Amino acid sequence: MAVLQSLAMLRLLTGDHVQRLHVADGSAGTRARRARALLQRLAELKLVVRLDRRIGGVRAGSAGYVYGLSGHGQAVLAVDGPMGGRRRRVWETSPSFMGHVLDGSEVYVRLLEAERAGVLEILDFQAEPAAWRSFPGPGGQAAILKPDAFVRLGVGEIESSAFLEVDRGTESVPTLLRKCRTYAAYWQSGIEQAAHAVFPRVLWLASGARSVERVSRALTQLPADIQHLFHASFLKDVVTVLTATAWGGRSA
Repeated sequence: MAVLQSLAMLRLLTGDHVQRLHVADGSAGTRARRARALLQRLAELKLVVRLDRRIGGVRAGSAGYVYGLSGHGQAVLAVDGPMGGRRRRVWETSPSFMGHVLDGSEVYVRLLEAERAGVLEILDFQAEPAAWRSFPGPGGQAAILKPDAFVRLGVGEIESSAFLEVDRGTESVPTLLRKCRTYAAYWQSGIEQAAHAVFPRVLWLASGARSVERVSRALTQLPADIQHLFHASFLKDVVTVLTATAWGGRSA
């Protein structure tokens, strides 16, 4: 059931993710075998679907297979789709969408591993669509901010929160800047601050140096009075950035 709940929250996981999330004990070989057996059993029960695509190619082995909840798995958990609508079936997933979702899953797995190591405490983690925020736009019209994730962490005596955006280089700079302006409009609404006393930083995460540089350059095009809301970093450094004292937060 725990694997199904993780898939309900994150939508897609690789075999490696499942092993790191749910098979923590034993040698590396033992964990890998247990994860394979667990996923095979869930597939036989038709609770999960294994996608045809594999991350990392043939050399990745079974750890590279990608899994999502089946319709039966969703029914077992009584999971509705985003905003109460139909869930996107995993076999409808495009390669670019799959990569984007799996990057978000990798962020969560890294945070959970850091929590197990005593580096931080995950106080809240919301993936899409739970991370979305509704607010009145500048003209009074209804607006929706759609982060890839929201996280609130305990780091010692400090609480730190962030909206997370995964960048895979598929969105144009104008699109990226429009999303930043939506964040700024939400910040100016004061809704998040009224509920939690602070506004989360917005952390753009990318895997490659060129992508991080591209986002960083784009952020300099924003008005000076909102640039402090945003930061760009490597996805692999997400734990380091979110736990850095310079990141900010408030006393717990």
